[in-house]
Amino acid sequence: MTRLDGTPATADDLSALALYNYGHFTALRVEHGRVRGLALHLRRLADDCRTLFAADLDTVAVRAALRRVADRSEGPVTVRVTVCAPEMSLDCPDTLAPVALISTRPAPPDVPPPLRLATAAHVRDLPEVKHTALFGTLRLRRDARRRGFDDALLLDHDDRVQEGTTFNVCGWDGTRLLWPRANCLPGVTARLLRDAAAAAGVPSLDAPVTHDELLALRGVFATNAAFGVRPVAAVDGTAVPVDGELLATLRSLYAGVPAEPL
Repeated sequence: MTRLDGTPATADDLSALALYNYGHFTALRVEHGRVRGLALHLRRLADDCRTLFAADLDTVAVRAALRRVADRSEGPVTVRVTVCAPEMSLDCPDTLAPVALISTRPAPPDVPPPLRLATAAHVRDLPEVKHTALFGTLRLRRDARRRGFDDALLLDHDDRVQEGTTFNVCGWDGTRLLWPRANCLPGVTARLLRDAAAAAGVPSLDAPVTHDELLALRGVFATNAAFGVRPVAAVDGTAVPVDGELLATLRSLYAGVPAEPL
């Protein structure tokens, strides 16, 4: 993990994040020096920084740091930009000076296998912010994997679909994409796919979706910046149809979104 200037993050940079877990981030896929939805990722960072720290983030410096990561990467990488405040404490100082840190990991394959999801009742704290408080979602992911699933799908306490642990979901009812109206993170990939589908004449609908209504759909898909569009093959052990032609169409629509140069 490094600072925006490329120097290694110090223990002082990381200790408050490790102890108090107060911060926010965005994760994006960098490939050939370009990022799909770059402007949306930078806007998320700026907006969330104002929400959590009442401060402006230097997104020009963030973009320059991402460019350096791209220059030294031979293949696609997933880059996480984490914004935190080294002086954070349990006393919650009134004024915090946030810093941005960069970390990387190998990007997942372009065509990941279908997901098998286990549902869990859980609504993230401040779900509209991509914050660093991941304990709840990682606990549910780990529990799902210990029970033989790939990941968890989050429901509210009225059995309505919210989001995945680190991804959004949408469904196909035979004529349109169905996006759950929920307290969830407005994902960048979901936004790009929705816009690309609309431009291609594929309609979308936002509506509450219950667990049973999800299982009755003709297809369910997960979206995030790391893997793009990924089919869901089962929910709680019940098979969900995987339409190869529809999947190829959605992946093609997303792949056709112009990536922005860093």
